[in-house]
Amino acid sequence: MRYASKIAVLSFACCMLSIAAAPQTPAPANKPAGAAKATPFDPSLLQPATLRAKAPAEYEVKFVTTAGEFTIKVTRAWSPNGADRFYNLVKHHFYDGASFFRVLSGFMAQFGLSAYPEVSKAWENANIKDDPVTQSNQRGFVTFAKASSPNSRSTQVFINFANNGALDRDGFSPFGQVTEGMEVVDKLYSGYGEGAPDGRGPSQDLIGNRGRAYLEKSFPKLDSIRSATLVPEAAAAAPAAAK
Repeated sequence: MRYASKIAVLSFACCMLSIAAAPQTPAPANKPAGAAKATPFDPSLLQPATLRAKAPAEYEVKFVTTAGEFTIKVTRAWSPNGADRFYNLVKHHFYDGASFFRVLSGFMAQFGLSAYPEVSKAWENANIKDDPVTQSNQRGFVTFAKASSPNSRSTQVFINFANNGALDRDGFSPFGQVTEGMEVVDKLYSGYGEGAPDGRGPSQDLIGNRGRAYLEKSFPKLDSIRSATLVPEAAAAAPAAAK
């Protein structure tokens, strides 16, 4: 998915367990035939159609990255379809391990291609309907990337570095805002510039096909997401005071 013009229309090692033979020690049970192999990601991510929970009216997401931490507050009324999609992706840890693969100084920082090729493939055509633009693409506001065609938003997101109000008329609908740690977003590595084929940065197709291994080999300076998690409500997070 790549932006138009200035906006290019917008990843186990199997362990061998050796068991020393000992007198009268029972052998370990055989692994059942056809047992599922463990995956490094939530298996439900391979079934996008099942991840349709409605988001709360407001929620926060904490990002822990290689550059530091920041928080996004999402307001569902701004862009309901976008807020619901982001909520489901974060809830199932879609963004964990993903890189900020397209960071353009003075413009925006883009992420949302999975670290795992099989996950990227599952979401390739899992698009959501467009939302009206109710908020402007100002500094710190968070928006889904999309193609020029209608209803093309999927998993890719960008954070505005500057006041990019010109994006509003093209249907880029913000659903949230960075409320803490915008200085961390500002520090994300931007040295590779625009992505291929227009620049020397990563190819989105190769990220989708090869995942994190491609980026670690060819673009090792990119910052990445260690975790993106929903912030618990204060009442649930804090125990009641002892009387």
